[in-house]
Amino acid sequence: MGQLRRQLGVLDIFAVASGAMISSGLFILPALAYAKAGPAVIVSYLLASLLIVPSVLSKAELATAMPRAGGTYFYVERSLGPILGLFSGLANWFSLALKSAFAVVGMAILIELAVQEAFRVRLDPYHLKIIGVACCTVFTVLNIVSVKHASRLQILLVAALLAILLLFIVTGAETIRVSRYEDFLRKGWLAVFATAGLVFVSFGGLTKVASIAEEVRHPGRNLPLGMTMAWFVVSLLYLTVVAITVGAVDGPELAGSLMPISLAAGKATGAFGYALLSLAAVAAFVTTANGGILAASRSPMAMSRDQLVPGFLARVNKRFGTPHSGVLLTGAFMIAAIVFLDIEALVKTASTLMIILFILDNASVIAMRESKIQSYRPLFRSPMYPYFHIFAIVAYAMLIVDMGRVPLSISGGFVILSAAWYWLYVSKRVKRASAVMHIVERVTDKAIKTVTLENELRDILIERDNIIEDRFDQLIKDCEILDIDGARSSEQVLRQAADVLAQRLGFDELVLFEKFLHRETEGGTVVQPGLAIPHIIVEGENKFDVLLVRARDGIKFPYAQEPVRVMFILAGSKDQRNYHLRALMAIAQIVQEKQFEEKWLHARDVEGIRNLILLSARQRDQSPAARS
Repeated sequence: MGQLRRQLGVLDIFAVASGAMISSGLFILPALAYAKAGPAVIVSYLLASLLIVPSVLSKAELATAMPRAGGTYFYVERSLGPILGLFSGLANWFSLALKSAFAVVGMAILIELAVQEAFRVRLDPYHLKIIGVACCTVFTVLNIVSVKHASRLQILLVAALLAILLLFIVTGAETIRVSRYEDFLRKGWLAVFATAGLVFVSFGGLTKVASIAEEVRHPGRNLPLGMTMAWFVVSLLYLTVVAITVGAVDGPELAGSLMPISLAAGKATGAFGYALLSLAAVAAFVTTANGGILAASRSPMAMSRDQLVPGFLARVNKRFGTPHSGVLLTGAFMIAAIVFLDIEALVKTASTLMIILFILDNASVIAMRESKIQSYRPLFRSPMYPYFHIFAIVAYAMLIVDMGRVPLSISGGFVILSAAWYWLYVSKRVKRASAVMHIVERVTDKAIKTVTLENELRDILIERDNIIEDRFDQLIKDCEILDIDGARSSEQVLRQAADVLAQRLGFDELVLFEKFLHRETEGGTVVQPGLAIPHIIVEGENKFDVLLVRARDGIKFPYAQEPVRVMFILAGSKDQRNYHLRALMAIAQIVQEKQFEEKWLHARDVEGIRNLILLSARQRDQSPAARS
């Protein structure tokens, strides 16, 4: 098992997301969509583009909170539990790998058409399979050697693709005839909505970029920005290119075309335009296949890290820094699909699984937010919560109903397989509480007796935000925390604190208690309403400790008007006076953070309190003096 390198920027995200969207959905599907909806197919593409927005925003939120390999698998497993996590991991890998295999087959078909046009030679089916296997092998090797090289190829291809499409828009606009838009809604609104479901899968590749979130520099900025840019640019291209194609080609000719965009380009600039757009289609299929392997291979790696599948799939190549086992497995499956399976029959199943994953993405946001976990801190929050997410779940469920019995049956099989694998293999190895369990705990008031998700999210955020822990963080990690129920007096709490610190520092409890009482008589330690910081000097050398106290019902100090609910108690020897002041400065920064007291009082347990301090945005002190 190893760590992936953070080497992808916003341009890489844009290229992978754009490349995953611009393929058959643009170069082949418009003809089929036009046959169903007529000229109003333009509206169908617009609706499909808008339908993907909730999932883009939900995935951006989850990815910035948990930038980990595996994307949807990781988010669903941590929020909805291991069975749905297993399902999402298998479904995500299966759908991405099949879509990528389909892209390779599409590329082989385009090569066949080009050879047929140029040399008047028709290739045999096995020749197409050989071409597909060769292309798949190249992409697999490229993704093993370097994710950066794979992403650079993606950037170059997407740049060329966008340039060709822009040229098509400029030249194709001159061939538009308004008469071809007449009787715009001839097929009716029902056909428009049904066609939106058909072309919706064209935009699905956009969210898959979250699978490589662990390899993204500054994920809080680059992931939402790259995904949003890709959605806007590609949606605009889809709508413009489809609108020009509808206006440039007669309806019956368009509905029967295998390459509608190339056909429209041929109307504008002749054979050159047809050849250029055919070349663009090949580039589009290359970007889809390459980006698909890149994203799909991270699902088995993430599941292996969590001990849901055998451990060898989590291995990262020491030389190249890539998950070679996951890439090889994905490449091998794609090759097998190209050689043995009727891929076109399975693509609809892959599309159904993708829509189910979108439902789980939106449900994951709801689960994470309602769990009230302190360390769930996305740098981007999807708006209009929870209405936007509930709307998306309902809308996607309606799309699934139209997908047919076979895809739904296969999807149900994935759920059954996931449950069976969990009981036979996973349940004996993994005990992890999901966000849903935290919600159940909060509702039923029954504590979870297993490793908390909150601590894992804390470690992820420390890595994400590049927090270099200082001595105060180490003290907080090791300190005792008193979570007191019921109203108490200051003397009662200080006596309890003296008992805890006496055991940790090796002093007499009564001596420490008298020091606390003396400190109170010298000057009150309630520094602001609701907050007290008792701090004392003890004998000896190199002694310093911190004790945290939460009192929801309040602690009554004789000279304070309001009860104290937050206490930081410090005890240190004389040689630690300089650090004593630094610790007080750290506390001052922490308690000034927005809604600190509210978060303190609502933390689910003492670990939630600890994580609140460890994840504070205070300035860490890395000076040598701070360590002495």
